[in-house]
Amino acid sequence: MEYAWIRPMRPEDTSRLVEVSLAADTVFAGAGVVLPPDDPREMLAHAERVLVAGDPVTGAPVVGLAATVAVDGRPHLEQLAVHPGHGRRGIGGALLEAVCAEAAAAGHARLTLTTFRDLPWNGPWYARRGFTVLPRDEWGPGLEQVWEAEGRAGIRVLPRVVMVREPSPPA
Repeated sequence: MEYAWIRPMRPEDTSRLVEVSLAADTVFAGAGVVLPPDDPREMLAHAERVLVAGDPVTGAPVVGLAATVAVDGRPHLEQLAVHPGHGRRGIGGALLEAVCAEAAAAGHARLTLTTFRDLPWNGPWYARRGFTVLPRDEWGPGLEQVWEAEGRAGIRVLPRVVMVREPSPPA
């Protein structure tokens, strides 16, 4: 599928990205997963890089986001979200590949993330895209801090994993 665009976030995107993030959270609720409430503005404010995407099928602007932060000196995918009304069109995959391409272009050997191990649109979805579980003895202190912060925030309501992928630029 061809995408209308993927670009860096602009300040005027913030309110729409909050809507996208909160709407994406409803997918978890629909699966019976109760997550603690959060304010996406906090994530958007501390992310080092946020990419946004539009939906070429509907022409809708800003229907997905990929936010990264630095953890242990490497890119870490903090959040990948697509509005459920625009899901299953490859937008999330395109955002993920854009993040990986940027990481590779910047010379990073790996990209990490944390996710629910068993939810089909989480751990298995990332595994199909080349991510593998990163054993705890290979975590740096930053990943340990992310893990502990998730525990304090009440996010680990289901088994979670740290995953890693060696990013490669697009062919």
